[in-house]
Amino acid sequence: MIETIRAAFVIARRDFTAIIFSKSFFFFLLGPLFPLGIGVAAGGLGSQVSRDIETTTIGIVLSPEEADNLLATRARLSLSLGPKSLPDLLILNDVQDREADIVAKLDSDKSINAILSGTLAKPVLTGSQRDVGRWQGKVALLAETAIAQPVPVEIETRLVGQTGSSSERGQLLTAQGAQAILILLTMILAGMVLSNLVEEKTNKIIEILAAAIPMDAIFLGKLFAMLGMALVGIAVWSTLGLSVSLLVGVHWNALPVPAVGWPLFIILMIFYFSMAYLLLGSLFLGIGAMATTVREVQTLSMPVTMGQLLVFFLAYSSITKLGEPVEWFAVLFPFSSPFAMIARAAQMDNIWQHGLALIWQAIFTMIIIRFSVMLFRRNVMKSGQAARKKSLFARVTGK
Repeated sequence: MIETIRAAFVIARRDFTAIIFSKSFFFFLLGPLFPLGIGVAAGGLGSQVSRDIETTTIGIVLSPEEADNLLATRARLSLSLGPKSLPDLLILNDVQDREADIVAKLDSDKSINAILSGTLAKPVLTGSQRDVGRWQGKVALLAETAIAQPVPVEIETRLVGQTGSSSERGQLLTAQGAQAILILLTMILAGMVLSNLVEEKTNKIIEILAAAIPMDAIFLGKLFAMLGMALVGIAVWSTLGLSVSLLVGVHWNALPVPAVGWPLFIILMIFYFSMAYLLLGSLFLGIGAMATTVREVQTLSMPVTMGQLLVFFLAYSSITKLGEPVEWFAVLFPFSSPFAMIARAAQMDNIWQHGLALIWQAIFTMIIIRFSVMLFRRNVMKSGQAARKKSLFARVTGK
């Protein structure tokens, strides 16, 4: 084991140095900027669509007569303005018109975005700054129409730091963003492993390496060299992105805080990207090792990319289904596990599960590498059992 690790380190250092100090590495760093720009634009468009179709529910803590009047007014206005233009209203009979009770209800009930209390003549809207700012005008319109008052209604606002609904929504956005970043980086970087062994197989270098060191060490070394190259690229892109955001003046405090906190979440992002890269990279290295030409590698690229997308769709579809069978399957299935677990880190604060997930992913990575090495020996190096049987058959038949 020690000799294998030492040999893998030599291969990793050799490949990593050759990649980092090559002239093409600079163009590699520039290449992903274009899809990243497209991803940012698509994310902004998706966020806008999400805002357009988002359902908002405002709790009503008014007298029974005023509450019924407000519901009837909303039904009447929605006929001309459209049902999505006004928030849904829900009468809260179990909440008293006291600030402490209203804030407690917002914290405990994640289905309610804000609460309207007081009277229709002097309404009070309590909620997060985002929800109050978005719906204050529509609530004022409802109140003015309900009491048929020509004078504009002044709404008193009570802002809370974060409601249960806004916290859950923010953590969900963080989970979606983290998954999108991981899959984008994995798709850009992991596919390069497919062609890693083609050149050395063509030049017969792989036979010299296989005669000197174990094949497991060659696969491990090349895989970790590519991972090191990917992490260097990510460090450069992150530094550039952070520098640009500081120059533009991005308000980092406005970002939704994940359940485990930002420091641990960033560390888990690095670990889960590494495991996603190693899992897919070990599989791609084994597949690519079977190819003999660059053309065959190009042919394999399309099904490999489609497979990555299917894994991402599995993990993405389970974000809102924590604890359900489909989410557990995404967590346990090795190739989707890193993406599903980073979503859990954004929405759940228990830390021990991440240690178990990382151990499971590491074990499966070693299984894939071992299986890939076995196939490589048997089908490429002709040193497995099939090769020995073929040699024996040749001796018997004289062919």
